[in-house]
Amino acid sequence: MTMTITSATLRDIADLRQLYFDVYGHGYPVALGSDPAVMRRLIADPNTFWLTARRSGTGELAGSAVVQTDPGTRVGKLVGLAVHPAHRQAGLAGELTGSVCAAAFDGGCVDSVYATVRMVTRGPQNVVLRNGFVPVGLMPNAAEVEGCESLALFVRYADGVLTRREQVAEVPEALLPLLRACEDSTGIGFGPVAAAPAAANPPRSARRSGAGFELLDAPGFVRRRFLELFPDPASRFFPLHTPNAVLLPGDGRFEAYAQLDRAAGSCALVAVHPHLGAVTDSLEPLMDAVARAGADYVEALLPLADTAGLAAFLAQGFVPGAVYPAMRRAADRFHDYVVLSRTSRQIDFRDIAADGLLQGYLTAYLTAWTSTYLPLPEVVS
Repeated sequence: MTMTITSATLRDIADLRQLYFDVYGHGYPVALGSDPAVMRRLIADPNTFWLTARRSGTGELAGSAVVQTDPGTRVGKLVGLAVHPAHRQAGLAGELTGSVCAAAFDGGCVDSVYATVRMVTRGPQNVVLRNGFVPVGLMPNAAEVEGCESLALFVRYADGVLTRREQVAEVPEALLPLLRACEDSTGIGFGPVAAAPAAANPPRSARRSGAGFELLDAPGFVRRRFLELFPDPASRFFPLHTPNAVLLPGDGRFEAYAQLDRAAGSCALVAVHPHLGAVTDSLEPLMDAVARAGADYVEALLPLADTAGLAAFLAQGFVPGAVYPAMRRAADRFHDYVVLSRTSRQIDFRDIAADGLLQGYLTAYLTAWTSTYLPLPEVVS
């Protein structure tokens, strides 16, 4: 059977909602598959590429794929890939992925497109791999889909981007296994990076301040306040994440802006005012506040070159799971970033289907997690 792939229109919304329900049931944690208002906004957005596949002749909707782009950061995200069960095994997922990514790259608006891929089967991993994506790490317990699931991070680059990366001379030692896993899996080199001198950090129990946190969940106000405090896009780099909540300590020392997704049970720490360092000695009570709000998973995005910031998050129980080479463009050069996360749920990797290219990341994560939460006992002779 043949398929016709075209841009989504407002007339497709009802069929698209039915498609996502048929594929995921009530467990799809992304609003573009269920919220008509969000769907209308994205279909009309010139920075969003949304393609549908319909069966020629009958017009039956068979698949959908979306790339959302952030023109300010030139980063895109592949989301909403769905193929109806009746139309699988014919390569439609790969064809949709290739077409929607080509539309984004051909428009010249992105330097890279990333995808977070479920790891319950190898199928989604194979689809992105066949379309030029490379795996750059894991995000354990990152989403509530059919239970708590881990995701893999994949990236596809525009031509010439990876040749213009800034190299980093040293990083916290806990990141070295992750960088080596990326080199082995993708061939993207990090050069002779060395372990930075270890900083003296008090144990996490001594860091717990006990100060009460307030979580303000008022998306409109939060967005306006966020833009007032961070008018320069360079100071609020977290592509395709818009804060909808702010966490405030009792003493008012800082404001931590977050994208809180209760449906997925996740939280992204987008930015901190007046600066990131203000929050690093309060991450324990902040984690408690986020957990009370319904998020079991918190992630942060830091430059690979920010040794002090990375060390502070590592000291508070965050674990490096993924590295995003050449994520941020500054003039004509590109800078690498690291995804660190912390989860309050037990991590269970027994049922994941990790492609061979992901095995190194799994080992790197387990090494970092073990060194954080299972330190070797001191031997007294």
